[in-house]
Formats: sequence, structure tokens, C-alpha cells
Amino acid sequence: MPKLKTHSGTKDRVKISKNGKVMMRRASGNHLLEHKSARRKRSFAGLQTLTGKSAKNLKLKLGSK
Repeated sequence: MPKLKTHSGTKDRVKISKNGKVMMRRASGNHLLEHKSARRKRSFAGLQTLTGKSAKNLKLKLGSK
């Protein structure tokens, strides 16, 4: 069976940590910030850890197991 190609869009948006956790930025933090509360905007900072089936699917797109 041939090797799978890495999904180019995913590799720019998702990072896998040394322990194998899938890390990505949260959505909705780039525009229309005027009406969002400061608490909500702070929650967009940093990375979000994904778990479960979505993390497994993203790892497959990146070519790691």
C-alpha cells in the first residue's frame, strides 16, 4: 500500500505535541472583536487541546499514528 500524503492545510493549522496531544488555535478570535467580552477574547489566546475522534482523524491527516 502506498504512503499517504500529508494534508497541507492541516499541517499549517495543527501541531502535535511531544506527548502526542493535538493542539490547534480556537476559532472566532480574529475579527468582529468589538462586541466580544474581554473574558471571551482571552479564551481565544493560546492553543486548544483536541481529544477523541477528532484528534484521531487529524493525526491520520498528518500521517502520524
